Amino acid sequence: MLHFPIYLDYNATTPCDPQVVEAMLPYFTTQFGNAASRQHALGWQAEEAVDYARKQVAALIGADVTEIVFTSGATESNNLALKGLAEMYAAKGNHIITCVTEHKAVLDACKHLEKQGVLVTYLPVDREGFISLEQLEAAITPQTILIAIMYANNETGVIQPVEEIGRIAKQHGVIFFSDATQAVGKIPVNVLADGIDLMSFSAHKLYGPKGVGALYIRRKNPRVRITAQIDGGGHERGARSGTLNVPGIVGLGKAAELCRLHLQAEGGRLSQLRDQLEQGLLLLEGVQVNGGADNRLPHVSNLAFPNVDGNALMLGFNKNIAVATGSACTSASMEPSFVLKALGLPDDLARSSLRFSLGRFTTVAEIEYTIQRVSETVRSLRALDPFSAS
Repeated sequence: MLHFPIYLDYNATTPCDPQVVEAMLPYFTTQFGNAASRQHALGWQAEEAVDYARKQVAALIGADVTEIVFTSGATESNNLALKGLAEMYAAKGNHIITCVTEHKAVLDACKHLEKQGVLVTYLPVDREGFISLEQLEAAITPQTILIAIMYANNETGVIQPVEEIGRIAKQHGVIFFSDATQAVGKIPVNVLADGIDLMSFSAHKLYGPKGVGALYIRRKNPRVRITAQIDGGGHERGARSGTLNVPGIVGLGKAAELCRLHLQAEGGRLSQLRDQLEQGLLLLEGVQVNGGADNRLPHVSNLAFPNVDGNALMLGFNKNIAVATGSACTSASMEPSFVLKALGLPDDLARSSLRFSLGRFTTVAEIEYTIQRVSETVRSLRALDPFSAS
């Protein structure tokens, strides 16, 4: 039996897994201690819970427990990485390389740094959404201190050639930071194999709670240092002050563990459902996949429906199906997706595009219904326009 609305916007946020909620509950009530209170049992319990969660998170990405810094989410992690590193390495250089399709949390942080005199190179992408490794290497100068390229795009699901980027960064002695918010917990991510020095991600993208995330900071080969952006009690080894969100951190840890245990099976299941969705919707005339169809996340499909406005299309079924026209962080804007425009899509085609992102609780029946309902809506909207495709 179907339950409405059918949720296909997992890239925006995910529901908490019931096992995550169960793990968190005691730390709201009976085990409510402050992890920094080391003079009594309640504080010790909280500290132990945080330490265990740190192990769970580190295991998911192949890191050491000492390399995990807990934050309020990926946006804070991105700001801490970019601003903290630019400040710490200012004497070495003032040049950062990033990409035009990064999340706004990275792009806006870079704009902020530019006002402070940091030079930022914004690499373009090709029609599939990939950067050019040749252009990346050519952009490196003696002043380059950081390469900031996201692991997988939040709108198209395109996975950048992370290992190659890491290799180039290492060859030139440049630190490599990756916003891996959409990748961690969805595909295998290993910071050592990928050559990543700094990496951000968020709990609510992998079936954990909102308001908690992490920043991976490499401690050797090379040892990366950042300047704290929040001053206070010196929490998280001085990298991020503030009373630790113990229930949230416990939730992130449990969510990370569940993702690690079910990563391969869940990835295979979701790719099959995504392919089923695309095969059904590509039967509509003119529909196309935006971004690279091969090297992308298993659960994401960004589709353009020519001659149909994306917002009008969503209004036709949004009481029954929850999808998005782009990033949740820019959904209030009436402008077409800057990510799709960077791929070379004209405004009308970018406006006619929808992002479908599937998740742990997506079923075959939901995909079948979505194909039927979206197809009906597209046909009915096109029928209202005599100049549209049939």
